[in-house]
Amino acid sequence: MEQTLHKDDTGWRLKAIIGGSAGNLVEWYDWYAYSAFSLYFANTFFPDSNPTVQLINTAGIFAVGFLMRPIGGFVFGKLADNRGRKVAMTVSVLLMSLGSLLIAFLPGYNSIGIAAPLLLLVARLLQGLSVGGEYGTSATYLSEVATEEKRGFFSSFQYVTLIGGQLIALGLQLILQNIFLTDQQMHDWGWRIPFVIGAMLSLVALYLRAHLNETEAFQSKDLKVKKEGSLKELMKHPRAVLVVIGLTSGGTLAFYTYTTYMQKFLVNTVGLTKYQSTILTFCSLFIFAALQPVFGALSDRIGRRPLLIAFGVLGTIFTYPLLSTLSHTTEMWPAFGLLMAALIIVSGYTSINAVVKAELFPVEVRALGVGLPYSIAVAVFGGTAEYLALWAKNLGHEAWYYWYVTICIFISLIVYIRMKDTKHTSLIEKH
Repeated sequence: MEQTLHKDDTGWRLKAIIGGSAGNLVEWYDWYAYSAFSLYFANTFFPDSNPTVQLINTAGIFAVGFLMRPIGGFVFGKLADNRGRKVAMTVSVLLMSLGSLLIAFLPGYNSIGIAAPLLLLVARLLQGLSVGGEYGTSATYLSEVATEEKRGFFSSFQYVTLIGGQLIALGLQLILQNIFLTDQQMHDWGWRIPFVIGAMLSLVALYLRAHLNETEAFQSKDLKVKKEGSLKELMKHPRAVLVVIGLTSGGTLAFYTYTTYMQKFLVNTVGLTKYQSTILTFCSLFIFAALQPVFGALSDRIGRRPLLIAFGVLGTIFTYPLLSTLSHTTEMWPAFGLLMAALIIVSGYTSINAVVKAELFPVEVRALGVGLPYSIAVAVFGGTAEYLALWAKNLGHEAWYYWYVTICIFISLIVYIRMKDTKHTSLIEKH
């Protein structure tokens, strides 16, 4: 029988958290490499003289990749609830590596015409399927292997590695930009390097996940339950499903606004150089990642709900002023200060959203319950964030997007106020 993780196995528990988090980091590096390097390959697949139009096209492909995430959330959530968290996480990383390899060796529009952007779309669909499954299974896994009194702290490492994946992509971009390649080389072929590296790193993630232990919660679930991971079983928890969608919508929109889209915002709107934008984004994300365990540990002391409400209130009040002021900032470090203020606010959501969702569902539908409704919300709000922001800018009404983010955060705030604190009502211990 496969080895399980028991409550007194401290060493195995730490190994599981490190292994699960490291695999998560590699997956999210692959996902974010597309966004980080899109400034360089946009003209390869979408020849157009207007750089904003090129970015809109690449952002559109980015958004379409999100549409596969609900499918990934369902497929891998069902797999994780039926066959185990470990199996689902291992398969998802293989799928991600396939998408990265395809992008790495894909000819441009000048070589194969319309087939180039279409194949780019296929690669992003594969990656979207993979990431859609990754979130629910890894969030469930990390929440289940953590001890009850430190669950907020340990599960926060999902976002540490999620942000870490973006940091590695940006760090590689800085190295290539300033040490090894010229700007022209980056545009011509240098942007392919991160996708080759991503495919290679996936082998490391595969090894790590192949040696993980299955969680005790999954192994000790009621064997009489025959419909693990089914939609029918999930629909027995309609309130939990709606809570996941509601608490995710504003949080994920804010997260993608201040992380994935921000690098382009700093270049297109603020007027910084690509180098300045990359440096600023890297530094802010590094601090942002370090904040996650701090907020996660705080939730273990005061509960999850106060942090969510703090994010909702501060996000509703300050989103428009922060983005508006940032858009009129001309210097790098004042822009850094404004961005860090926004990311500190968003940490109230990012640090604990995974554990909150896992605590809402029983073990037999936990991975599906976390992954599917989350992926739907991210596809609708996170996946379209960059596209809508660039669309509003192209129309000459960029402030519309600031109000859109504000309204979505306010709607999530209503959910935070009405929901119970999952730290005190967690279903993870009730398997």
